[in-house]
Amino acid sequence: MKQFKKVVTLLFLLTLITAAFTGCGSKTGSDTKENTGSDTTTAAQGGTARTLDEIKKSGKIVIGVFSDKKPFGYVDENGAFQGYDVYFGNQIAKDLGVEVEYVPVEAASRVEYLVTAKVDIILANFTVTEERAEQVDFAKPYMKVALGVVSPDNALITAPEQLNGKTLIVSKGTTAETYFTENYPDVTLLKFDQYSEAYNALLDGRGDAFSTDNTEVLAWALENKGFTVGIESLGNLDTIAPAVQKGNTELLNWLNDEIVTLGKDNFFHKDYNETLAPVYGDAADPESLVVESGVVEK
Repeated sequence: MKQFKKVVTLLFLLTLITAAFTGCGSKTGSDTKENTGSDTTTAAQGGTARTLDEIKKSGKIVIGVFSDKKPFGYVDENGAFQGYDVYFGNQIAKDLGVEVEYVPVEAASRVEYLVTAKVDIILANFTVTEERAEQVDFAKPYMKVALGVVSPDNALITAPEQLNGKTLIVSKGTTAETYFTENYPDVTLLKFDQYSEAYNALLDGRGDAFSTDNTEVLAWALENKGFTVGIESLGNLDTIAPAVQKGNTELLNWLNDEIVTLGKDNFFHKDYNETLAPVYGDAADPESLVVESGVVEK
């Protein structure tokens, strides 16, 4: 009988230990699920942004840019970051007296990279919207933009209504995705994380057209024969601006002062001439794109 009681007690203890480990396992699984969640979940797990002094003391500023969105942010044949945004980023680092580290981001990850403090600044064709401004702080704008739609010459799309019942390629987390979702529910959206994937899908005929910033689709169409921007301006005239983590006021104020100061010397027109003019030629007017000192002239 004593031996039987010992066995029962042992089994009871084993049951308690198993239950405890099972509970721990469930918690870990829940945490893993949250890590792959939305921007809202990520915000709850955010990191602390570095202050301006911390950036200077470290000798390096970390800036998120595109790596596949030529001519705004891309990696050249030598593995170096180039483009309109990168030209600006280089100047920021120079004026801060630090080195610059560029981190490639995708359209849908821009907010997350600021919220989690993976980067100090985002310079990745970041269109200012009310929804995004609730999650990050935007500095003064340095560019203005609308949406555009590029499609094959042999099936040119010249009005958004022509896309009803057809497939439009977009990049996740962009204003194009939001605009067509809200205004043209009869358009089927084929979504990609990377711009290079989206353009390959257009080249392969997996979609009838591709929509993103009009400045970007124009540049791509000029370098890819057989495609034309049939819709040159769609939606509202928006602005592009640097962004920092919400509440990082010191860095935000420095950026605003930097943009105003650079504008006095027409810095962004110089940026345009160096990075965009070789691509656009006479196909674009810099005055329709460039913003100096954060002042938007329509």
